[in-house]
Amino acid sequence: MSNSTNLQHMVQEELEWEPSVDASQIGVTATQPGVVTLAGTVATYAEKISAERAAKRVAGVRALANDIEVRPVGSLKRTDTDIAQAVLRALEWDIAVPHEKIRARVDDGWVILEGEVALQFQRAAAENAVRRLSGIRGVTNQIRLQIGPSVQPAEVKNRIAAALRRSAEIDARGIQVDAKDSTIILRGRVRTWAEREEAERAAWGAPGVQAVKDELIIGA
Repeated sequence: MSNSTNLQHMVQEELEWEPSVDASQIGVTATQPGVVTLAGTVATYAEKISAERAAKRVAGVRALANDIEVRPVGSLKRTDTDIAQAVLRALEWDIAVPHEKIRARVDDGWVILEGEVALQFQRAAAENAVRRLSGIRGVTNQIRLQIGPSVQPAEVKNRIAAALRRSAEIDARGIQVDAKDSTIILRGRVRTWAEREEAERAAWGAPGVQAVKDELIIGA
């Protein structure tokens, strides 16, 4: 069995293991080196995201294309007006979201979030608050971050190292951090997708960061 075929089978098994995903509706293809594509249809956007997260958990997945299409059926179908009202309520109910600073539009089931917040955590929280709503086909997060203090590369490096040291499964020694204006660039090699995402979260946690370019390579 080739490496790509073995990887394809492992991703399929992980999807079948994930209780929030109907794996029978999702197709998996894998090519060298470690590139996986998910295709098919699901009833909710939350299921699409769950399928993506399940695939990322599999060792050997280095790049992922999520081509799953969301097609709400039956009671999950909702008008754009209904979705817009639900989005506003979800943002208002989440204490991590400064909802008064965020605007939302809905176009054929697709939610577009706009506005300006102080922290990346708030930006991510707004998207997470609406991901699980029924009827939506996808979310585009166009929320901007307010301009903060200048970025100190040494401080960012220390934050990343501290965050990664807290996990016994993560090794920060292969990660290089650079700063250009208010953008952080991550380079180097990590073992897993979890390490890559942890490094990115740590970079976003530094004050003044407006963007993070994740150029980390996954693989031994």
